[in-house]
Amino acid sequence: MTHDQDIETLIVAAHALTRVAALETANETPAAQWRTLTILRDNGALRIGELARLSRVTQPGMTRLVGQMADHGLVARTTDAADSRATVVEVTPLGLEALQTWLLQLTAALAPHFDDLQPEEWDALRTTASVLTRKLDRTRAASASDTAEATR
Repeated sequence: MTHDQDIETLIVAAHALTRVAALETANETPAAQWRTLTILRDNGALRIGELARLSRVTQPGMTRLVGQMADHGLVARTTDAADSRATVVEVTPLGLEALQTWLLQLTAALAPHFDDLQPEEWDALRTTASVLTRKLDRTRAASASDTAEATR
């Protein structure tokens, strides 16, 4: 198997894992909401356009989603101090709590699927998660740097 095929297998498995967890928790909340809360948790407050780009949705779609989330107290909207036409969105403590609850539900739903793993398989999963986190942190940092340069 090539490295590209390994990455593809990992992506497909991660998507399948997320779908299984969502089905087993019977959570009706759109995945876009959880993705948006995670992006805000990991990146801090963002303008709607940047949030839409990172979430891979249209700006009007993100505006609607943020409006719904704000109505539920999950995010707060403010006017950008640098540009009064732009809206900045940040996750609220209630939003962080909802995200943490959802992550615990996902973990609980998936745990039985991993009951039969051997210690070396847990080590492999732990290593994989560590590598992915490290690589994604680097990608996120590079993206934040590119965004900061573009707004100057």
